[in-house]
Amino acid sequence: MLNVRLLLFVSLAFVTLLLWEAWQQDYGRGPAPEIADTGTARTAGQAPAADVPEGAPAEPVASAPASTGEALPETRVTTPAVTVETDIYRLEIDLKGGDLRLADLPKYPVSLDEPDHPVRLLNPVPPDVFIAQSGLRSNGTEATHHVRYEADRLHYEMAPDSDTLTVAIRWKSPEGVEVIKRYTFHRGLYVIDVEHEVRNGWNETWVGRQYRQLKRSDITRFKKQSFGIYTYTGGVLYSPEDKYQKLPFDELAEEPLSRDIRDGWAAFIQHYFLAAWIPDRGELNHYYSKGLGNNLYVLGLVGPTVKLAPGEKTVFHSRVFVGPKLQHQLEQVAEGLELTVDYGYLTILAKPIFWLLEKIHALVGNWGWSIVILTLLIKLLFYKPSEMSYRSMAQMRKLAPRLKALQERYKDDKQKLQQAMMELYRKEKINPLGGCLPILIQIPVFIALYWVLLESVELRQSPWILWIKDLSTRDPYFVLPVLYGVSMYVQQKLNPQPIDPLQQKMFMIMPFALTVMFAFFPSGLVLYWLTNNVLSIIQQWWIVRQVEQA
Repeated sequence: MLNVRLLLFVSLAFVTLLLWEAWQQDYGRGPAPEIADTGTARTAGQAPAADVPEGAPAEPVASAPASTGEALPETRVTTPAVTVETDIYRLEIDLKGGDLRLADLPKYPVSLDEPDHPVRLLNPVPPDVFIAQSGLRSNGTEATHHVRYEADRLHYEMAPDSDTLTVAIRWKSPEGVEVIKRYTFHRGLYVIDVEHEVRNGWNETWVGRQYRQLKRSDITRFKKQSFGIYTYTGGVLYSPEDKYQKLPFDELAEEPLSRDIRDGWAAFIQHYFLAAWIPDRGELNHYYSKGLGNNLYVLGLVGPTVKLAPGEKTVFHSRVFVGPKLQHQLEQVAEGLELTVDYGYLTILAKPIFWLLEKIHALVGNWGWSIVILTLLIKLLFYKPSEMSYRSMAQMRKLAPRLKALQERYKDDKQKLQQAMMELYRKEKINPLGGCLPILIQIPVFIALYWVLLESVELRQSPWILWIKDLSTRDPYFVLPVLYGVSMYVQQKLNPQPIDPLQQKMFMIMPFALTVMFAFFPSGLVLYWLTNNVLSIIQQWWIVRQVEQA
């Protein structure tokens, strides 16, 4: 039994080491390079036309509804970028192509120490380029993301009494084709409606398709490489057939994507945040990817072909999600978009854990206390298996003097010692493996909760009490890891002590080793494990007391 218990403890330590390595991958890096002022910096949008998608495979042509529109109002201002402020965004729309080239998220500061420094998700400045682009491929002069649009105003701001804000920019081809590109922002929502209204003032039939793409640099090459599991940064594709599919940066160039999908979407994701292009439901799109060189990659989609006779108009619709991985919003935006909250192989455990955490948080209003209550509920759920295990260990503890006597008697014959010990277990009706069950049960929950704390943006920068200001980062004063080590030491004293001297040393070292590892873990995870240990100590002490008094 003791050898099995030792193996389980070592396994737990190894899993802990892997998770610590993963934590270092995401939080052990140095500070990110400073972002230059985008008002004067050279933007990645000034790349050659190689980043415009090529024509996709031929498909049936959809006729556009005939309509004659009003004349376009005369534009008054031409500017390199239009700035937009809403309750949740500070953005720049590049008038070269109408790209979303910059997106700051004021509700999500980079750190608690810099509350006025928001996360910059979209950014046109190398080395961390991330831009949402869209345009039209057509006959005649094309309205790609390289043409120069015009705007009525330099700045737009959502009014306090308004739930939406629409920003329109305009372009006209030499042939007379007019394009109005509209962005519609919604209060409190990180999904943006994007429209291309095309008015054919040409004397020929206009034939065109809408494309949408994300241009991104591979920031993973600047990360420290290590073994273990880590938070994924890269491309993602969703289709009803294959569901959620990761597309690493190197794969985007080496094995370019070329596929027709109905009701899919494409995204680049990173820790806590993402940007995704989501076409209209039921629309068949051709999805593609390519490497542009200079560490830049493109992932996008091209829609169905539309024909416009002279004087007709049509509107191409789409949506782009730019923001945090808020699961309740992701579920409402598109099917499968919530899968970008990547819980890994234990999603089947992590999703219900997060669901339960959310329900508890709705009642208590504090994520730290929610973790404590969740731990209590898990202990109640596994109370009976734990009771059986602790009772088995208490009986082993009661047998300790007799086991020591057997060790003295057969100290020169290990085989006879093992036979005598097993005979004693059989006679006393003790299962020597019974004490392993709590550890086996808790390891998957431990890993699943790790990913919930690591991936759920809802817990990012959430406080508990006093010095714990952010449950997703380590305890700044190492109080929780030290308390955890103490609790583990106390719990070991309630267990039967190993007979083998080497195992005794291993068990003595374990609390100190895990305390050091846990010092670098998110404080929310250490809070869970500490609470679990305290509850286990109480339950085990009570059972040991009952067995010893029997």
